[in-house]
Amino acid sequence: MIEIYAGNTALNTIKEKGFSQELFTGFIGASGGPKWFTLFGLDKYLFGQFFHKRTEALNIVGSSAGAFRASCFGQNDPVAAIKRLATNYANTVYASNKPSPAEITETGRILLDTVLGDSGVTEIIENPIRKAHFVVAKTNGLVASENKLMQGVGLASSFARNKLSRTCLRSQYERFVFQPETSRLAISDPDDFTTQITYLSSANLKPALLASGSIPMVMEGIRDIPDCPPGMYRDGGIIDYHFDIKFHNPGLVLYPHFSHSLRAGWFDKSTTRKVRADNYDNVVVLCPSKAFVKSLPNQKIPDRTDFTDIETSKRIELWHHVLERSDELAEGLHDFIENQTTENVRPIETLLQH
Repeated sequence: MIEIYAGNTALNTIKEKGFSQELFTGFIGASGGPKWFTLFGLDKYLFGQFFHKRTEALNIVGSSAGAFRASCFGQNDPVAAIKRLATNYANTVYASNKPSPAEITETGRILLDTVLGDSGVTEIIENPIRKAHFVVAKTNGLVASENKLMQGVGLASSFARNKLSRTCLRSQYERFVFQPETSRLAISDPDDFTTQITYLSSANLKPALLASGSIPMVMEGIRDIPDCPPGMYRDGGIIDYHFDIKFHNPGLVLYPHFSHSLRAGWFDKSTTRKVRADNYDNVVVLCPSKAFVKSLPNQKIPDRTDFTDIETSKRIELWHHVLERSDELAEGLHDFIENQTTENVRPIETLLQH
């Protein structure tokens, strides 16, 4: 039910040393909203067992839903936190049939308050091992407007620019990485988006986290995050949807992903552009098999269209079913680790063919 892919360096390392938590110094969480429900079982297993006794720093980098997950992993009890996120997200109900960006944003704010609780912010900032990093996109020009017409024109321009090259988006979007002051994360971006590091604080953690999941046109942007330049901040997946950046820290990067598709940015969803294999040289990707996906209700993983396409009580029932089924992926990974069947790890190039 689970498939494992690795870049050249990662594949050689696993063949030489086996598969163990000591190999990894990084962890990636992608954007994708409720698509991550398929990874819930893996999240519980990885941070409840695999990384449980870890003593070395682990850089956990996430955008949008991946940032929400990172906020759970940075807390003292990551399993309890990820359960709060999964349960409350799956049970989301809007008062309106067509909720406004303001209503969706407020619902997201309540969700984060529930996930973080009274001490989550401090725990994330001070965690000496599991270091959470939230990726946010600062928007410039029309895409920074809350006027839907102006924002729509700006987004249309982004789609057109992205067709030419991702580098054409650099004037509209800047990458902000919110991280603990003790982080030593080292990344580079071949597309050369302006990247700024901001240290997490009690004043900026919640707005940064909410901004990382603030989908354009769907949610309100977050304006003037503390400790950052004035401006409008939105979903980190705009630039880093599935990530196409290079991680330079020693060691490997673990990347549980919900599908076989890897797209660099939000605007690449409708393109055939591939992520660069070189950027995945030291990355290990875990993803559900096509057989697992076909066995799910409607033969697909959950996504945001379920909010409008499926009646509310039925949607909640189906989403909880997927959360339960996701344990099968954790069982598959556990069997792989216990038996060290490293010959089943596939080269990353076979994944990038999808």
